[in-house]
Amino acid sequence: MSNRLDAQAKETEGRLESAYGELTGDTGHQIQGKAKQVQGSAMNVAEDLKAGAASAAKTVADAADRLADNLN
Repeated sequence: MSNRLDAQAKETEGRLESAYGELTGDTGHQIQGKAKQVQGSAMNVAEDLKAGAASAAKTVADAADRLADNLN
């Protein structure tokens, strides 16, 4: 769960920095803010992939258990 919170924090930080850059006309902050938003999104995607892989592994393990039970 901590990684999800880190991802959300990074996206929020990016939105704030980008907004600051837009308000002040500082393109450097705008770009850095957008980059942080992309980084946060990528962190969320990585978490989604990990959760999907864990779910798939559990499904395979459960199926293997059922198969083993049927063989006995």
